[in-house]
Amino acid sequence: MNVANPIATIWAGSMMLDEIGEEKSGALVIKAIEQLVKDKKVLPKDMGGTATTSDVGDEIVKIVTELNK
Repeated sequence: MNVANPIATIWAGSMMLDEIGEEKSGALVIKAIEQLVKDKKVLPKDMGGTATTSDVGDEIVKIVTELNK
């Protein structure tokens, strides 16, 4: 398993953060998704990459951490 693209679910989480008043955090998640797609280093199979679901999630966490420094 571990082949589903988690980006839409993560994006929905950013929308939830916006809704509960955590706009800065929601924006960081969106920026991380945008950077992930732009960099094309860690993409799921349905987007032409080879990354697993976990790989994509881990990379988004890594990017959010970097952006939040």
